[in-house]
Amino acid sequence: MRRFAEAEDLSGVVRDALGGACRIAGVRRLRGGSKKGVYRVRLAGAGTPSVIVYSWADEENFWPGATAGEGTDGTDPFAPASGLQPFLAAQRLLHELGARVPRLLLADGGRQRYAADVAVVEDVPGGTLEALLDTDPAAARKALADLARTLDLMQSSRAPRYGRVDVLERGGTALGSSCEQLVLDRALRDLGEAAGRDSRIAAARGRLDDRLRTLRALVAPRTEHGLIHGELGPDHVLVTECGEAVLIDIEGLMYFDVEWEHVFLRLRFQERYEALARPGLDPRRLDLYALAMRLSLVAGPLRLLDGDFPDREFMRGIAEHNLKEALALLP
Repeated sequence: MRRFAEAEDLSGVVRDALGGACRIAGVRRLRGGSKKGVYRVRLAGAGTPSVIVYSWADEENFWPGATAGEGTDGTDPFAPASGLQPFLAAQRLLHELGARVPRLLLADGGRQRYAADVAVVEDVPGGTLEALLDTDPAAARKALADLARTLDLMQSSRAPRYGRVDVLERGGTALGSSCEQLVLDRALRDLGEAAGRDSRIAAARGRLDDRLRTLRALVAPRTEHGLIHGELGPDHVLVTECGEAVLIDIEGLMYFDVEWEHVFLRLRFQERYEALARPGLDPRRLDLYALAMRLSLVAGPLRLLDGDFPDREFMRGIAEHNLKEALALLP
């Protein structure tokens, strides 16, 4: 049985962040997180009605075989990114570039106040862009324009090497020889995993394998990479009351082919993607990455369901939808 944080567990770090006079009036664990716990903490006597606490405790990580807060060494850009250090490196870089992220109030990796790495950040009051797209299209258009500005800031930040920003920051090197080869290798692994879990993928495995290798052979080498979020769906964008787009779940921030980001944006924003589209993307990379992304979104959810992730029907739905879309990409 997993045990999640309660008010008494978080009171010490919240007081350290906001002062001894504040008092916790309530704690709610927000749904959806699979690698860290995200808690909205309501406050009294703090000058702000609430804050968000991130917890990288082992209990918060639902990925089978994973250990929260440490994950891998980060040399594989596609390994599930989790932990205080990747978060802080991403927070610093995005802030320096002028991209809006929740304001950091406290980061604690000492585990004196709480038995896991934690961060306390501002609670952005406007809700997610995902919700706003349904409830207030006019406000959503303003937020989409601001998100497009943020994407421009990120993608104009260039690096000769690809990899997660915390790895590059400490002088490390990412796995693989190129972004496109890394994507192919990962897609073939995802294909194998998915084929072992679903008979429809198994029946098409040979054709999918051939298609991936054909698309990879068409991609020309590249020597410079842009900054990408990696999972930039509308649920990972908060919107302030004045319409600013605020990026969250940033631990996977990395330098990579920006086409990878745009394949995901197109997938998640669908007809609204036009506001985020940018010229100059490589169509051959887009083709390879689109198929690889679909296979990842089959294998990943099925892998997560090997454990005790609670929202199981939601994950099954993601896998089923992307399975059909992957098969539709076959010639």
